[in-house]
Amino acid sequence: MGRWQDGKTELTVGGDSGTADRIRVPLEIAASLRARTRGLLGRTGIDGAILLTPASSVHTFRMKFPIDVAYLDRKLRVLSVRTMPPGRMGMVRFRARHVLEAEAGAMAGWGLRPGAQVEVDAATARPGR
Repeated sequence: MGRWQDGKTELTVGGDSGTADRIRVPLEIAASLRARTRGLLGRTGIDGAILLTPASSVHTFRMKFPIDVAYLDRKLRVLSVRTMPPGRMGMVRFRARHVLEAEAGAMAGWGLRPGAQVEVDAATARPGR
């Protein structure tokens, strides 16, 4: 996807391209400063995930639920996955260019782990939140 824009699309996790074992997840993209700053604040959950871009660190201050955090490099390869309870500050990951957030436990269910490749479906991306 060229220039990222705020909006909704799908994230594909796992398996080889074109195989049935790939998982498709609803995805929100937060590319503007306003959308990245707001992130998941004030929510009680999320259906799917949110991609903060550009980002190399996150915090969970004022959040209402624990989250899984995956740090992604510029090619959307997972560098690390962490679960963060509310009220924490994540470490900066210098190679990270994007951060994927979901409800705690979701990423393990998707099989997301370091080294995994994820894809953002540019064809279904639609602006607006």
